[in-house]
Amino acid sequence: MSLASIGVPGLIIILVIVLILFGPRKLPEVGAAVGKTLAEFKKSARDIIDDEEVAAPKETEKKRIDL
Repeated sequence: MSLASIGVPGLIIILVIVLILFGPRKLPEVGAAVGKTLAEFKKSARDIIDDEEVAAPKETEKKRIDL
C-alpha cells in the first residue's frame, strides 16, 4: 500500500485525528516541524545520490584500467 492509494477520505481522517491530538494552536508548529524534517530528509537523500553518482565513474575507470 503506497501513500498515493490513501485518497481524499483517508487524508481527511488523518487530518482530523492530528487536529484532535495536537489541537488547533499546536498544529502550525507541528506542520513547520514536519516541513523542516522533510526538507532535511530530501537534502540528505539528494546528497547521497550525488555522492554515488560521483563515485560510480571512478569505479568504472578502475575496471577499465584493470582490464
